[in-house]
Amino acid sequence: MTQPTAPIELLGTATALPTRRVDVGPVLTELAGVCDVVTDLEQVANASRDWWPLTMHWALHGAAPQHASAVVRPISTEQVSAVLAVCSANGIPVTAAGGRSGVVGASVPVFGGVVLDLTALQGIVHVDEMSGVVEVLPGTFGPDLERELRTSHGLTVGHFPQSFDIATVGGWVACRGAGQYSTRYGKIEHIVAGLEVVLADGSVVRTGSGPAAAQGPDLTQLFTGSEGTLGVITRVWLKAHAVPSAERRASYAFASFVEGLEACRRILRAGATPAVLRLYDAPESQRGQQGDGNQCILLVLDEGDPLIVDATMAVVARECAAATDLGPDRVGQWMHHRNDTSALQALTRKGFVVDTLEIAAPWSALSRIFDDVRAAMLAVPHARAATCHLSHSYLDGACLYFTFAATPPADEVDATYVALWDAGQRAVLAAGGNLSHHHGVGLNRARFVSEALGSGMPVLQSVKDALDPRGVLNPGKMGLRSPFGEVAWP
Repeated sequence: MTQPTAPIELLGTATALPTRRVDVGPVLTELAGVCDVVTDLEQVANASRDWWPLTMHWALHGAAPQHASAVVRPISTEQVSAVLAVCSANGIPVTAAGGRSGVVGASVPVFGGVVLDLTALQGIVHVDEMSGVVEVLPGTFGPDLERELRTSHGLTVGHFPQSFDIATVGGWVACRGAGQYSTRYGKIEHIVAGLEVVLADGSVVRTGSGPAAAQGPDLTQLFTGSEGTLGVITRVWLKAHAVPSAERRASYAFASFVEGLEACRRILRAGATPAVLRLYDAPESQRGQQGDGNQCILLVLDEGDPLIVDATMAVVARECAAATDLGPDRVGQWMHHRNDTSALQALTRKGFVVDTLEIAAPWSALSRIFDDVRAAMLAVPHARAATCHLSHSYLDGACLYFTFAATPPADEVDATYVALWDAGQRAVLAAGGNLSHHHGVGLNRARFVSEALGSGMPVLQSVKDALDPRGVLNPGKMGLRSPFGEVAWP
């Protein structure tokens, strides 16, 4: 059975967050009667963290963010229901976790309690090949899903995030993820057709009613992106496509990032949706795409029916006619290293602060955001770099993905990290961008949610209060009120 991948070695069992830790001692026997329960401190500490870059620094200094009191490992929806009923009745926080590949602290048990490890719920349950709908359990890892779909059914979901090898289907949905081919296949919220969700009191609901239903609000979308704060996903129905029969690649060089943005905008506005449309600024083009330091390189890949692929690439070529045609080879080079995260661990061990900030905005706002965010981050003391690429495109806008780095003194790592995020995220919001495109909110972005949602925040809180009146589901996240106290970070 595929297991979560640790982000970096954990050199101790201390904790970094000064939060109240809720113990499960009074109900440990009851939980152990439901399913497997782990209380070994080393195992619990490792299960209490994800790939949030700040926690990597803490790990190298011997600390997890906070420790759960126990890791609970159900193997069925019924066991998840029983665990939640016990925890809700006793006021014990529950943090759902899958591959723990998130980078914003969403699966960190801020107030201890239970980490609900869903990775034993693995596998494809059923495939409706005629309709192209796949029923799959939430702990299924990306490679396992795609391998079986392609070899046994000739299908693909088309969802390939950078974390593909180490992330689960439930995590994709819970955090509203995006794959690198999303311009063709859509983000996960466009792919998901229905959900089975266990609510805080243990009751089970199913959402989704076939294509294009008009029977009130879409409850599937209520839970998609809720990061375990409204319910625990125990089953997912996904839309699938036939395995593509054709693929074409191309790359182009632009004199400026803004010129490249405009070409991408025209491509999408013309109705073309190439699976991959990635535009890198000059530093990132030089660092990873063999640019000369002045070029902004666009990578393009499309797959599917040959007629559609040919038409799509013809539109791309037309809209990139003023750019330099670099041929198809750079796309293959990108595909070879696109999921490699080894640089993050290496730089972390050297004391660098390194992270990414991904947002989306209308086409009309992207140029300003590109300038403002880089300037804001580079103005933070100890900042070394702030670079950008466009990673996903839509009819009305696109995702800009910023990578930033700093080299602060060891005692200023946390403060520098917070300052960089404050500068970059608030520059995005001020210029008309959204809070997140696909990494989600978690703990790291929780402080910005009220600012981003405005008058919508009380609506979200009212939904939380109705579905989880005791506030036990993933407390401390999404900017929602917690009955266990405030998160003393940052």
